[in-house]
Amino acid sequence: MSLVRPFRRDDRDQLTELVNAHAAAVVPGVSVSVNTVLSSLERQPDECVTDPWVAERVTLVAELRRHLVAAAHLLRYRSDAEVGADFRDAGEITWFLWHPPASFRPGTDKAADLLMAACLAQLARWQVRVSRASGDLPAPAVYGLPRNWPHVRSVYERAGFRHTGPTEVILIAQVSELPRPEPRPGVTVERTVGECGTRLTACEAGQRVGFVEVDTSLARPERQARAAGLADVGNLHVDPARYGSGWEQWLLGHAADWLRLSGVDRLLAYEPAEDHTRLALLRTAGFRELTRTDRGWEHRPR
Repeated sequence: MSLVRPFRRDDRDQLTELVNAHAAAVVPGVSVSVNTVLSSLERQPDECVTDPWVAERVTLVAELRRHLVAAAHLLRYRSDAEVGADFRDAGEITWFLWHPPASFRPGTDKAADLLMAACLAQLARWQVRVSRASGDLPAPAVYGLPRNWPHVRSVYERAGFRHTGPTEVILIAQVSELPRPEPRPGVTVERTVGECGTRLTACEAGQRVGFVEVDTSLARPERQARAAGLADVGNLHVDPARYGSGWEQWLLGHAADWLRLSGVDRLLAYEPAEDHTRLALLRTAGFRELTRTDRGWEHRPR
């Protein structure tokens, strides 16, 4: 018999196991700590813009024979003028996770449907303007609804959620396989603090040619139990007049040198699925597709 109820602190270990099972299906070798999961239920520290707009947070779980088999985290955004128009008076299933049925765990599909019904009931009680859904976990590169979770997608679609937003490609590269930069006479590389990490800027004759940013803080020990050696590309930009002339790979080569010194061996990148030129560039540089993720799900029952 399935039971849906609010999250309790003594659920923390089983909930973390559920989160890590889903994160590991998206990014190899990634897991988060119990403290990271608990902290994310109280606030989203990386969402400095949208997190202050949240009015209510609810975490629900479904248990089967006293074992936690599904969980969901919901947010209600405020309706005042300080909140961005798109978020104003919106409700959101930030993530919805469940263990697929197994021989030792039958009936979890029914528990998942029961949990989704409880989520929709909560959104209805909030009387929100719009109801959205996602799969944003407190782990690197796990956002939107990854294609690796067909079981979650099926529950969303049965409940009336439709994909209305963009699709992004998540790529990964072994740092050792990224190109090593050839010397370019008259070109210097400046290292500064960027918007999304450490910025490496190429300058020629006093003019900025382009830059790349890499974030090496993904594996903070207080947050990730297992993500050592992982970083991501925050920004890669080249002057449009020089686009496609090898500067992108050259900058990535300098980023790789910096990452090797940082003890990083894997690098993540994210690009819109429709940007075929950019995707081809990254693949040429040594990246391969890890998965695709669909962002923007709205409740639009037929």
